[in-house]
Amino acid sequence: MAFPGLFRLQLLYLSPLLVFCAGDSKCTVDMSSPNQTNALKRLEPLFGRRFQKIFEPYNYTLAVCAELGQDFAGAVQHEGRNTADKVLGRLNDTHLIEGLNWILLMYKSGDPYKSHCGNEHRKVMLMISCDPYTLASGFTLVREERQKNDDCFYLFELSSSVACNAVGKTGLSGGAIFLILLLCFVAAYLLGGFVYQRFVVGAKGLEQIPNFLFWQNLGNILADGCDFVCRTKPRVEAAAYRGVGQDQLGDDEDEEERDDHLLPM
Repeated sequence: MAFPGLFRLQLLYLSPLLVFCAGDSKCTVDMSSPNQTNALKRLEPLFGRRFQKIFEPYNYTLAVCAELGQDFAGAVQHEGRNTADKVLGRLNDTHLIEGLNWILLMYKSGDPYKSHCGNEHRKVMLMISCDPYTLASGFTLVREERQKNDDCFYLFELSSSVACNAVGKTGLSGGAIFLILLLCFVAAYLLGGFVYQRFVVGAKGLEQIPNFLFWQNLGNILADGCDFVCRTKPRVEAAAYRGVGQDQLGDDEDEEERDDHLLPM
C-alpha cells in the first residue's frame, strides 16, 4: 500500500521536468531554474535542426532538442558501417547556460568510455555564439578532451542569431515612437486642413494649405523674434520732423518792429 504514496512523491519531484515534455522540444531540463528556461526559450528557432560534421574517421551528428534515432540520443558519433554509433549525450540529461551573447547547450549521460576517462559517461557541449546575420552556420568540432581521468567532453561550436543579446531585439525606442507620432500628427493636420479648405471654404491653389497666411508670414515672425531676442544694441531712431519753432517766429516780429519807423506818420 506504500507504492501509491511513493509514486506521487516521485511525480512531485519530477513535475518540473515533466511539464516541459508536453512542448515541441525533446530536451529535458530543470524548469525550476530561470536561467535554463530562458535559455531554452531562446533556442526555440533551432528546435529540430540537425548538424553534421566529418572528422575522419568519425562522422558527428548533433540535433538541437530533437532525438537522433532512439534512446534519447541528442548527439552521436558514427565510425563505419560495421561499428555501432556511440551516443555522446542524451536529451533527458540536458543542461543550459546562457550569457549575454552566447548559449551553452550540454547533453550528458552518453555511452561510457571503454578505455579513457575512467570509464565515465560521455558528454557533449555545443557553444552557440552570436551572429545576427544567420540562424545557424559554422558548425564545427572544436576539440575532444579525453586525455584525463574524468570530466572528458566533446566541444562543438555554432554561430546563430538566437544567441544574440535579447535587449537588442526589443521594440522601438522612445525617440522613434515620438517621431512616428509626430509624423502622423503632421500628416493628419495637412490632410484634414486640405479637405476643409477645399470642400468647406472653397479655397483653391496655395490657399488650400491649412493656415496659409500663418505659414506665409512664418519667416517674418521668426525674424522679428530673433531680432528681439538676439539684438544687443538699441535701435538708432531717425530724427523726428520738427515744425517752425516760436524762436524762429520771434525774429520776424523783431524785424517788423524795426520797420515801424519807416511807416509815414
